[in-house]
Amino acid sequence: MDNETMKAVVRFRDERNWRQFHNPKDLAISISIEAAELLEVFQWSGQDTDAADKLDKIKEELADVMIYSMLMSDRLGLDVDEIVMDKLRKNSEKYEVEKAYGNSKKYTELR
Repeated sequence: MDNETMKAVVRFRDERNWRQFHNPKDLAISISIEAAELLEVFQWSGQDTDAADKLDKIKEELADVMIYSMLMSDRLGLDVDEIVMDKLRKNSEKYEVEKAYGNSKKYTELR
């Protein structure tokens, strides 16, 4: 994650004295709400699974999810790059290329 982006998010929060409201529970709720708003963009889209004509709204909602996620990682003292890389390592063990390539099954179903 771009360190400048994280600094900008934290600066925005701190300039408004909002850290006091950003406990892990409320941040998790906010992430879920914003993710639901992102999902809402695709509601009733039928065959238009890309929703290309709604790209501006998708970008807005995706940014909200990412901002709240960054705020949660900051609040918990977690390094975004570190936790993402750790998860990728774990996923690479679960989803070996040879078994998962071109396959959408969950790792427990891969043979």
